[in-house]
Amino acid sequence: MSQESLDDLRYELELKNAEIDELNMELQEKSEEINKLKLYSTKLKYEKKNLEDKLDTKIDYDKARIKELDDLQEKINEKDAIIEDKQDQVRYLRSLIDDYKQQLNANTENLEVQLKRITKSYEDLLSQKDVIIQKQDEQINNLIKSNEEVVKTNKTNIISLKLQNEKYQEIIDKLTKTN
Repeated sequence: MSQESLDDLRYELELKNAEIDELNMELQEKSEEINKLKLYSTKLKYEKKNLEDKLDTKIDYDKARIKELDDLQEKINEKDAIIEDKQDQVRYLRSLIDDYKQQLNANTENLEVQLKRITKSYEDLLSQKDVIIQKQDEQINNLIKSNEEVVKTNKTNIISLKLQNEKYQEIIDKLTKTN
């Protein structure tokens, strides 16, 4: 082999060594990149774990909130049922009040009719009383007149009887004197 070929080989060997050094440096860089990526991957795994923990916590919190909301919804439903029951009671009481008002109106109308009848009957009774009092006054006046006439007649009869009695007494006195 010649010197030239030996030099070529050496040169080629140096090139190859330089290539190897270059590849080793690239390999070293890639190794460092891999280490960085491994660290980044570990960091991402840690962050993923933290996020999963946060997500689990959030899910648990949301589940608790959903349970609270379900409980609240249940309470709301109970309150709605109570309100509905109260509204039914109010409707029932209103219907009772309406019935009572109708009965009251009917009773008022009946009482007004009865009051008109009683008033009419009372007025009739008052007019009958007035007629009776008038008739009684007439009868009393007639009785008074009749009584006055009887008294006059009796006075006249008494006077007449006294006179007759005096005459008879005179006759008796005369007869007793003559005897």
